[in-house]
Amino acid sequence: MATATERNGTGRGLGARLRATSKVLPEHARAHNRSLVLQHLFHEGPTSRADLARATSLTRVTISDLVSVLITEGLVEELGTRPGQRVGKPAILVGLRSDAYQIVAVDLTEHGRMRGAVLSLTGEIVVRRQLDIDGRTGDELVDLLTRFVRRLVAAANHPVIGVGVGSPGIIDLDGRVVEAPNRGWYDVPLAELLGERLGLPVHVANDANTAALGEFTYGGGSSGMLVVTVGAGVGAGVVVDGVRVHGQGDAAGEIGHVTVVDDGVQCACGRRGCLETVLSVPALRRAVEGKDTKDSDAALASAGRVLGVTLAPVVSALNLDQVLLSGPRDLLDGPLREAALDTIRQRTMPAITSGLQLRMAALDEDVVLAGAAVLVLSAQLGVS
Repeated sequence: MATATERNGTGRGLGARLRATSKVLPEHARAHNRSLVLQHLFHEGPTSRADLARATSLTRVTISDLVSVLITEGLVEELGTRPGQRVGKPAILVGLRSDAYQIVAVDLTEHGRMRGAVLSLTGEIVVRRQLDIDGRTGDELVDLLTRFVRRLVAAANHPVIGVGVGSPGIIDLDGRVVEAPNRGWYDVPLAELLGERLGLPVHVANDANTAALGEFTYGGGSSGMLVVTVGAGVGAGVVVDGVRVHGQGDAAGEIGHVTVVDDGVQCACGRRGCLETVLSVPALRRAVEGKDTKDSDAALASAGRVLGVTLAPVVSALNLDQVLLSGPRDLLDGPLREAALDTIRQRTMPAITSGLQLRMAALDEDVVLAGAAVLVLSAQLGVS
């Protein structure tokens, strides 16, 4: 799972999987083994060296060497013996030093502002910031984002191992924004630009895909789910059998620009009637503006039915068991969510969707920030 990470059959993703036809170099093996150890400590907590060897299928000598290196790097520490152990030589536990380093994460999902945070390695938010975008797009927005991230890095009280950014649009595996109409970004090497300016590793991915990472790693999301982000635009992150789906051009889940209304409102992409013109936060706010509760609920339910029609073939084709919504609860969690679920069930076979859950993301408004942190964890430490 994760941007450059795939499930290996024994647990969550452990860094970029080597191609079967590639030559396995010693540095690849070392990186893979390092990821195995960090991944186990991240998800299972403090463990003895002997238990680490058994869990990872690595030799005790390899584990001893890896742990020594990780202790020297300040990522792992010895925590004493296991409580209650009485027989034999006491095993010394080692654990991840989650407070030794920090991550800076930024969420660009919302229409009028960017949200950012400094997080620990285990996802706890230490510092939280936000900044109005004031209509900036293109190069001006890149400059504003750079200044915003610099302030977040300065607010960290431990070394920052990297920066993660969740952005709307089609974004390739190198963090290049291929197309983000709402941000005025076309063929923008955002990760590279920010990395050069900040002097830190920067990882950029689509906000919906990033949300899926956050839910999978921190929010208990299932191995077959779709996370729909609703903000300035609409996108979806798809997870099938525990692996995030990238698609041919890194555009899997780009549902916001599917035409759902004939001769509808013009979209930022230049076409008319896209899902984004019905379901984005600005569109939903306009739909309920000035209406009483009854009419407001009806307008939201109408948007929910459109979403349900859009998602029904996706849910059915991929046999997903969860659809998660990420965005303002006052708009999404109620008539809209209920109408979307009813519509999906009406349009699919009961055997496929009888157990389908359509709920709000467990991490709520922090789901993209959490996912942006996972981008960094995955790329820098092989943990997801």
